[in-house]
Amino acid sequence: MKTIYLACLSLLLLQSCKSKPQNGQDLNQEEEIKSTITQMWDAIEQEDMEKYGTFIHPDFTQFGETDPVLRVGKQAEIAGITDWVATSENIHTEMEEPKVTIKGDVAWITYYWKDQGTTNGEPFATTGKSTRIFIKENNHWLCIHGHYTLLE
Repeated sequence: MKTIYLACLSLLLLQSCKSKPQNGQDLNQEEEIKSTITQMWDAIEQEDMEKYGTFIHPDFTQFGETDPVLRVGKQAEIAGITDWVATSENIHTEMEEPKVTIKGDVAWITYYWKDQGTTNGEPFATTGKSTRIFIKENNHWLCIHGHYTLLE
């Protein structure tokens, strides 16, 4: 009897360790997060800082690829991107291996990126890894934090 009890308990524990299947809404929200980042990059490529700003939360913070300090605030982020875009051209970024986690109105995504372009007349091509955190406000995902690390 003890063996049967332990076998049943083991099966119950194993069953509870399985991840829950995602429902359609979760998958749709994951796609929204990925799409939001792509739209942010598209706005940068098109030098549309007004559009870019629609994806940034007012309390945005960032640890940039080479920034020595934390960048704080939406306006600081937009100013930094505006300065970079002013001296750059043909910017393009691609996302690889995205992993999205959503917990209510908070989501985070990890991914690798590859980008290329020209800044100050010098070509660049980098790869890196990133974590971004989003908050859903008024049914719209806003990026509230980004952390980027160069790999090459």
